[in-house]
Amino acid sequence: MADPSTYRPAPGAIPLSPGVYRFRDEHGRVIYVGKAKSLRPRLSSYFQDLANLHPRTATMVTTAASVEWTVVGTEVEALQLEYSWIKEFDPRFNVKYRDDKSYPELAVTLNEEFPRVQVMRGAHRKGVRYFGPYGHAWAIRETVDLLLRVFPVRTCSTGVFKRAQQVGRPCLLGYIGKCAAPCVGRIDAADHRELAEEFCDFMAGRTGNHLRRLEEQMRAAAAEMEYEKAARLRDDIEALKRAMEKNAVVLADGTDADLLALAEDELEAAVQIFHVRGGRVRGQRGWVTDKVEDVDTAALVEHALQQLYGGAGGELGGEAVPREVLVPALPAPAAPVQEWLTGLRGAQVDLRVPQRGDKKDLMATVARNAQQALALHKTKRASDLTTRSRALQEIADALELDSVPLRIECFDISHLQGQDVVASMVVFEDGLARKSEYRRFQIKGFEGQDDVRSMHEVITRRFRRYLQEREQTGEWAVPEAGEDATEELDASLTTEDGRPKRFAYPPQLLVVDGGQPQVAAAQRALDELGIDDVALCGLAKRLEEVWLPGEDDPVVLPRSSEGLYLLQRARDEAHRFAITYQRSKRAKRLTGGGLDAVPGLGETRRTALLKHFGSVKKLRAATVEEICAVPGIGRRTAETVVATLSSRSPAAFAVNTATGEIIEDDVQQHVASTESGEAK
Repeated sequence: MADPSTYRPAPGAIPLSPGVYRFRDEHGRVIYVGKAKSLRPRLSSYFQDLANLHPRTATMVTTAASVEWTVVGTEVEALQLEYSWIKEFDPRFNVKYRDDKSYPELAVTLNEEFPRVQVMRGAHRKGVRYFGPYGHAWAIRETVDLLLRVFPVRTCSTGVFKRAQQVGRPCLLGYIGKCAAPCVGRIDAADHRELAEEFCDFMAGRTGNHLRRLEEQMRAAAAEMEYEKAARLRDDIEALKRAMEKNAVVLADGTDADLLALAEDELEAAVQIFHVRGGRVRGQRGWVTDKVEDVDTAALVEHALQQLYGGAGGELGGEAVPREVLVPALPAPAAPVQEWLTGLRGAQVDLRVPQRGDKKDLMATVARNAQQALALHKTKRASDLTTRSRALQEIADALELDSVPLRIECFDISHLQGQDVVASMVVFEDGLARKSEYRRFQIKGFEGQDDVRSMHEVITRRFRRYLQEREQTGEWAVPEAGEDATEELDASLTTEDGRPKRFAYPPQLLVVDGGQPQVAAAQRALDELGIDDVALCGLAKRLEEVWLPGEDDPVVLPRSSEGLYLLQRARDEAHRFAITYQRSKRAKRLTGGGLDAVPGLGETRRTALLKHFGSVKKLRAATVEEICAVPGIGRRTAETVVATLSSRSPAAFAVNTATGEIIEDDVQQHVASTESGEAK
């Protein structure tokens, strides 16, 4: 635990200007980002008597080892920079709303020649119009199915569309009138785009014009005694009305607004957002967060708005900011946030707390949803937190550790009969997988199959990087342990802006997949580097025994132990990550065939050649002129391909042991990657 007085800035050194500040821990990792209208009083408040600080703030300042700040011109700039740094550095003491699922949205790909209506999840793409989010994907499909009667926009995938163009026949939707069939020329690109834009207008809430137009057409058809056409238009009108009924009118004035409500206690907070467009609820979403910093409702609202609208990294992005944003409490101060939202939208945004009428009533409904979401989250998480805590404590007790291992790293080796030898490192923090910290390695020190030697190399490389990064910060010099224990510092590891480095943080527990030999190799690597503050164990697959360095007998955890289950999860995740990498390397090597040896031939042109000829065998038999016919392949490259493939002997025929038949070259590559046996 650090003493805040050791890194407190000198009196008068902190400016009075607006700015953003960062607290770093002893490893240089950014652990908290904040903004202030005036930096001096805000930062000074962190360096008072710890007894006067909120417990979470006290934990943060004692975890930190330094503080730095950046001066900006306005409070809006401070708000933007704070959000950017929170997204970039992922500080552990900042509020971060985490959604437990990816909400589906109705998307119209206006960036394509023939726009497509489909269900999309994840980050928004440029040129795509989004509606929602919806609670379930089936709700989107029901809505689309109703609207396709009136707006028969394309919904098929690119592959289906191109196939229909080739064969000259539309899909089933084209035959039943739910697609205008632009694939076979029934409608040109301009008319189809107009149809897609009308679909977007209707989904955006501009429904009156479409209904009136259809009703006029229906009456005109009936007057001309075209009763079949009138009946079809009547059914279209009913379909549109049913689609509209799925989104009840909640604001009679046709307002476009987002309503945000919070439910919180001392430890957690839940936020719910209703998206109202044209007076109708078009979507709903919500998040739950741990209150890892001392924040009030106003600050939580500000963080939620940053999460929701924060540019390209936000959940929605700036293009989705409505004219009104209704919140339970205004951020303090509110003017910079409102100015920021106005800049994102490109027009005035009204950020306020509803006081009366329908909007206040709807805000109460959103608040009830937030309360229910928080209660449900607590019900789910109570057992999860208890289980993880018990698992970590059981591991600490079984291995006689001084404290529970909050960061666990697990390593595994994977290969196929000594080829494509790779290793994986997975990280579990607080009992949960932290996939952003996963790393993978290629074994470079030798060729062939030797799991023990591979484990020694990987552990050495991982912790040598850790020592290098500590040396860069002046915390620890790399010990001189011979030529194999030192290597030139990788310039890519040098980061001066606080970004998480690849190997900057040591684990409290190092787990290797294997028994005594693997554990001994890992311990030898740690000893050679002079590292003695990292606990080590191995988990053997056969009997699920836990091996410790220098011990003749394993530690046997009960089969029902949560600690054993956590170690198994880490081991299995390391195995999955390693074998996935190994398979990708093997597939790339096998499918590439002899083309990998052609100098100057990149991935794109290799793919083009294989796609054109179908296999390496057919490519080997091709002439220079035939290869030159492939787009992107010049004569010099074609001659190089022919010369390289001619100098390499073709692979021996493979035999299918089940049928006895000879497998051709192009099939052999596929079989080799799928049937030659699983990687270790």
